[in-house]
Amino acid sequence: MNKIEKALERARDTKALITGRGTVCRTAEMFSSLFPGRRAVVVADENTWKVAGKDVQESLDHAGVSTEAPYIFQARDFYAEWQHIEALESYLSGIDAIAVAVGSGVINDTVKLVSHHLRRRYMCVGTAASMDGFTAYGASITKDGNKQTFDCPAPLGFIMDSEIAAAAPKELAASGYADLIAKIPAGADWVLADVVGSEKIDDFAWDLVQDGLKESLSDPAAVFAGDVDKIQALADGLLMSGFAMQAIQSSRPASGTEHQYSHCWDMEDLCFEGKHVSHGFKVGIGTLVSTAELEFLLEKGLENIDVDACVDAWKSWEEMESEIRSLMAGKPGHIARALVEAKDKYVDKEGLRNQLETLKSAWPQLSVKIREQIISFDQVRENLRLVGAPYEPEMIGVSRERFRQTVSYIPFMRSRFTNIDVIYRLGWMDEFVERIFGKDGIWEV
Repeated sequence: MNKIEKALERARDTKALITGRGTVCRTAEMFSSLFPGRRAVVVADENTWKVAGKDVQESLDHAGVSTEAPYIFQARDFYAEWQHIEALESYLSGIDAIAVAVGSGVINDTVKLVSHHLRRRYMCVGTAASMDGFTAYGASITKDGNKQTFDCPAPLGFIMDSEIAAAAPKELAASGYADLIAKIPAGADWVLADVVGSEKIDDFAWDLVQDGLKESLSDPAAVFAGDVDKIQALADGLLMSGFAMQAIQSSRPASGTEHQYSHCWDMEDLCFEGKHVSHGFKVGIGTLVSTAELEFLLEKGLENIDVDACVDAWKSWEEMESEIRSLMAGKPGHIARALVEAKDKYVDKEGLRNQLETLKSAWPQLSVKIREQIISFDQVRENLRLVGAPYEPEMIGVSRERFRQTVSYIPFMRSRFTNIDVIYRLGWMDEFVERIFGKDGIWEV
């Protein structure tokens, strides 16, 4: 049984997957198998309609599948916003048809959530290897000014034509590459969480993501050049990541500290040069700082930490709440989220003692495992440069001063245990921030 077969066997939502050269012509075949006798409606934006939507429509028509008029989004800067959810839901609620999403992340997430609202399944034809959410449970949509993740099942079937993906704008594959390289520090974070008993590693999900991961990332220049085979390898890595999340109904296999930076900037509606910054590009910058955090822990070492001193210095929840309110003054959305997320993972002094003693005892073996897992900061930055992804915060519209502020927010922004929690619990946040933003630091302010 190959990796795809294993993924489909464990998948809760997706029952069919076709990838490779020229596979778009098999859309009708998959649709008829998954939705026998049902009508179809193609959903695309203006760009994806041109590159694949018309071919999908033609495949359905030639096979005799009944179809409704395609729904094509006209927005100039098409983004996953609630207004588009409402517009598509209004259209689809008036017809009895199964949506065939044609596009990348925004199209897929929009159709995913609307189909769920209408209690229908859907299928997707991906047009770019741009992110790992194609086969993942949940949709990320901006509502009321905040990027939110809504529960909804992944597509019942998915097709990716590697030739179409290879011909997509270079920034889409670069974004996908940045999203995939994030799985390396995310894996290290999961190891840390497993050790302290926060989230146990699921071996199946781990293997789906991590086996072959570094090989898929090995030639960023070829991905930039649009090499079909390398784009296919990138797409496969992203799809396996989605399947891993789908299998355990959690983003833990694919998301660690690096994604918390993206979530924070999502809340701030980060734009650069008048356009929304892609998920992958935000995560790529997050991957750089997360890697720096892990290297900082490895350099400092945990074998000689003074657990008693850390416990004595540990704040009560009331003190931490006051810290959050002061740190994020003027940002009520950030405060509201931080108070919920930080409270969820807060431990009392005895809980902190248990976590730190466990980490201290495990560190000789744990540090080896983390070193083997990660890629160096310099290599991550070089790979991002070669693939055409941003490798400095300014390249996504984040000044160094803003970046420094974001780092100080991260321990509070999500309940998931990651490397930043280790740094914070040890009382090393100020030292780390000074290390990377102070004189001669990576991003000297």
